[in-house]
Amino acid sequence: MPNMKNAEKRIRVIAKQKAVNNEYKSSMRTAIKNVEKAVISKDKSKATENLKNAIKRIDKAVKAGVITGNTGARHKSSITKKVNNME
Repeated sequence: MPNMKNAEKRIRVIAKQKAVNNEYKSSMRTAIKNVEKAVISKDKSKATENLKNAIKRIDKAVKAGVITGNTGARHKSSITKKVNNME
């Protein structure tokens, strides 16, 4: 329990920012899962469409500082390989 007024405010601010960060991360994970589902169902057109969305979500998460650049690059590389290796 904070004793000072500025500490109380920091708790409120951090809670708001945490909600925003969780939104970025959640939407990124959902987009990645959608790509993987399309790959499993062997739907190339849907997979490429979902890949575009996933890359956009990953880039936004990196820009917001939710994940690091290397982690974002690794995610993008992984899902791109999966889509490109489809028949």
